[in-house]
Amino acid sequence: MTTQTETPAAIANDDLQRLVEFAQIITAARDAMSDDMVTRMAGAMSEGVNLLDRLTRNEGLMRLLLALDRQESQCLLIALSEAIHAASKDIAAAAPATGGLGCMLRVVRDPGTQEGVRFLAVLGQHLSHSLREQRRRGG
Repeated sequence: MTTQTETPAAIANDDLQRLVEFAQIITAARDAMSDDMVTRMAGAMSEGVNLLDRLTRNEGLMRLLLALDRQESQCLLIALSEAIHAASKDIAAAAPATGGLGCMLRVVRDPGTQEGVRFLAVLGQHLSHSLREQRRRGG
C-alpha cells in the first residue's frame, strides 16, 4: 500500500521488486519440476481442454446446467444434499428392517414417505412428457 509521501520512483521500484520476486517464484517452480512432471501436467491440461470442449458441445448437459442454475433448482439441490446426508446417518443408526407387510405399511403411513413417492411420481410424469416431446420432434 502506498502513502502520499512516496515518490513515483519509489513506487516504481516497489513494483519492480514485486516482479523480480514473482519471476524468482516461477523460476524456482520450473527448476523443481522434472520432465516427467511436465509431461504429466501437459497431458492433464490436454485432457482437461478436450473434456471441456466435449462438455460445452453437449446440448443436454448445457440445458441441465442452465436448469440447475435456477433458484428453485438450487433449493431442490440443497434439500437433496441435506436429505442424502440425513438418510445416510439414519440408515447407519437404525436396526435392520424386519421385513414383512406390517413393516412396509408403517413406512408407507409416514407423511415424509408419501411426499417422497409423490415427488418421484411427478418427476416421472414430467420426464415421460419430455421424452415423448423429444421423440415427436425427432430428437
